[in-house]
Amino acid sequence: MCNRLAKLTNLVPRTAVVVAIMVVIALVHAFRLGTYLDGALFTLYYSYFSDIVIPFGMYFLLCLNDITIPRLADWRVKALLVFAASSATEILQAFGVYALGTTYDPLDILMFAIGVLLAAFVDRVVFWRFLPSWATR
Repeated sequence: MCNRLAKLTNLVPRTAVVVAIMVVIALVHAFRLGTYLDGALFTLYYSYFSDIVIPFGMYFLLCLNDITIPRLADWRVKALLVFAASSATEILQAFGVYALGTTYDPLDILMFAIGVLLAAFVDRVVFWRFLPSWATR
């Protein structure tokens, strides 16, 4: 069974993994899964869930380009770019500029950092270990 799983994971191309991540993120938003939550979970979901998963997805979109753009091969560069772009939108909101939202919340910046660090962990630890095709960059 383990040998069969190893062969299967070798066949999974990087693009398919990234597309699957993006589709899951889109479906969670499209089907508004937060409406099934109550109380504090509802509030937390609608306040911070997107702040975590959108930078997570942005990080993996950059992973598609790290072969053709050598500077993106380093996870720290991808993480910094995504965190800077996400934080810039929040800082613009603090100055009254509509940028993917209208209300400034400093905790959003912390959520961006959590999303980026979670993506970097999945990229560098989980995918590199369990998806051999991911490590061939």
